[in-house]
Amino acid sequence: MSLETKTNLNDSTIAGLQKLIRYNIDAFDGFREAAEDIDDVKVQSLFRELADERSQLATELQNHVEWNGEDAQDDGSMMAAVHRAWIKVRSVINSDNAYPILCEAEKGEDHIKAAYEEVLKDTAGSAVNDVLTQQYAVVKAGHDRVRDLRDCYKDA
Repeated sequence: MSLETKTNLNDSTIAGLQKLIRYNIDAFDGFREAAEDIDDVKVQSLFRELADERSQLATELQNHVEWNGEDAQDDGSMMAAVHRAWIKVRSVINSDNAYPILCEAEKGEDHIKAAYEEVLKDTAGSAVNDVLTQQYAVVKAGHDRVRDLRDCYKDA
């Protein structure tokens, strides 16, 4: 068995990266669309910032996949597209109330955070563990920002 390097990742590590790429693309699309659909400037700003972060994370993971001679994911999932449509409906109904949109955004953040935790567990000791650990910290911080803002709007 050969030693895994960043340019010689095993198939299960590549599969984990592909999964996280898809989740990051989903998050990018969701935050970008939600920022366009909500009237609250504070929430718009946060969503745009998080969309940019998720795009950068996806790009970094895509590079690692491509350095291994594989085609990296470049699309999100159908399930996330349905979730974005639901957020869009909620934002139309609640355009003056950011709380329900922040609740939905936090659900999405729960999913990407859990995906990172699963991939980190499944690829423990891999050559990209440092990258995944750093990215997980970014995702966790983003999740916490959405949760904290949601809590601020709860009683507003």
